[in-house]
Amino acid sequence: MIGPAGYRSSIFFADEQQKKIATAYIDQLNKAKVYRSTIVTRVDPLKGFYPAEDYHQDFLIKNPNYPYIVYNDLPKIRNFQKVLPTLYRGKPVMVTDRN
Repeated sequence: MIGPAGYRSSIFFADEQQKKIATAYIDQLNKAKVYRSTIVTRVDPLKGFYPAEDYHQDFLIKNPNYPYIVYNDLPKIRNFQKVLPTLYRGKPVMVTDRN
């Protein structure tokens, strides 16, 4: 089953160890019935990496009121801050700040 927007998540592995970890975790979540439906995330070999277009870079920082960000990302960030406060960074590292 593909999500409502027609997207499917993917994990791209660079080596067999990464593939093994990803598939084992998906299997663990499916067996525990963490979600109502079976996880359909693909696990595929990494064939190359290409940076997204500029308007995609630092999207959350540049578009904090975008509906997808408000409903999906911000609650996860708040939860991360609450659950793992020592790992949370108050100031994000921006892709566009890197040299």
